[in-house]
Amino acid sequence: MVERIPLKAGTGFRQTLAAAILAAGMAATVGGALLFQHVGGYMPCALCLEQRTPYYIGVPVALAALLASWLKAPPIVTRGLLLAVGGLMLWAMGLGIFHAGVEWGFWAGPTDCAAGAPIDLSGDLLSSLDAVRPPSCSEAALRILGLSLAGWNAIIAACLAAIALRSALARGDRFVRSVAR
Repeated sequence: MVERIPLKAGTGFRQTLAAAILAAGMAATVGGALLFQHVGGYMPCALCLEQRTPYYIGVPVALAALLASWLKAPPIVTRGLLLAVGGLMLWAMGLGIFHAGVEWGFWAGPTDCAAGAPIDLSGDLLSSLDAVRPPSCSEAALRILGLSLAGWNAIIAACLAAIALRSALARGDRFVRSVAR
């Protein structure tokens, strides 16, 4: 028999820990993408940039959930914020799956996601900036263990969504046993 936990049920260590893991995991994921871009020299395509949006929104939401849990806010606040993070990570997972499908040729990508020509920066810099075109969304810039970064994003987002949704709907504190009445 599955035990139903209402959103108003108390929160505890499980929700606090989950919020901290989620905030750190989302920050590390988007931080890794930024490192690949700025340190590794991988220019992101339009879909790559779009995949970051749920993380940019989700990190502050997870930090708010962490703060709400620490400050013993009403349980519906913490659980609602964790549900919101779960929804954001499902969105990120969907974007990652869509982008990976575009890279594998399963479906067409957006029309504004075409490859651009190399840029000559020796002339007028301002006019050359107008000519900058991001890479094609249909070509993976890097594959790690056979998966593109979009594929890895889908996997990471699925794991983070599972953590967020499980903690939002789980019992408040697994380390405290309920007292028999």
